[in-house]
Amino acid sequence: MNESRELDGIHFLFPVGEKTPEKGQKSFTGGDVYHFMFIPHESKLNCPLGNVTYTPGSRNSWHAHPGLQVLLITYGRGWYQEEGKAPRELHAGDYVVVEPGVKHWHGAAKDSYMAQLGFVANCPENSTLTYEHVSDEEYNKLP
Repeated sequence: MNESRELDGIHFLFPVGEKTPEKGQKSFTGGDVYHFMFIPHESKLNCPLGNVTYTPGSRNSWHAHPGLQVLLITYGRGWYQEEGKAPRELHAGDYVVVEPGVKHWHGAAKDSYMAQLGFVANCPENSTLTYEHVSDEEYNKLP
C-alpha cells in the first residue's frame, strides 16, 4: 500500500495511494485517478472510507450509490454534478452530501488536481452502479 502524500511535486493532506488500474477505467476518464482506502469495502463497518486524488481533467463516470455518500474536498478545485442539475464548482474545504440512488459524477477541474475524502454509508462491496462516461464535450463546457 502506497502511503506517499506526494504526487507530481504536490504535497497532499492524505496518502495518494495507488493509480487506478486500466481495467478500472470504466469508472474514470480524462486522466489518472489514485485511491487510498482507510476503511476497505469488506470491513465490518459496511462504510468504506477512502481518499481519491484526481489529476487535472480526470473525473469519474456517472454513477450512483445505494447508501448516502459524503465527499470532503481536501485539495484543489473540481466539479460535482447530479443528473438534471447544474454543475457545482468545488474547492478545498467544501463538502457534498449525495442522497442514496442519486446519479452523479465528480472530478478535477481541467487545470487543477483535486483530492477528496469520501465515504458511503451502508455500502456493500461492488454495489455502486456505474453508467456512461462524462463526455469530453460535456466536460469541456465547464469554465
